[in-house]
Amino acid sequence: MSATTIRGLNEAEAGRLRDEAKSRGVSVNTLLKQLVREGLGLARTSRGRRHTDLDALAGTWSPGEAKAFGRATEPFERIEAELWR
Repeated sequence: MSATTIRGLNEAEAGRLRDEAKSRGVSVNTLLKQLVREGLGLARTSRGRRHTDLDALAGTWSPGEAKAFGRATEPFERIEAELWR
């Protein structure tokens, strides 16, 4: 088996690799092998694309839709005092 060195990663990139490896419960080396296999089409990804934010939804509602959503979720903002005794 050959060894490969990745040079030139900045601290942010290295940190993201460590974070992703930790979230998947694998070593950074195992994560890199998985990413290479997936990127080269040598392995199927069993999971869909992971999103960590809602940027794709930002600004997609009309003002009327946003207002309707606010009205519909308003009851969730109320605190029932008897439940907090």
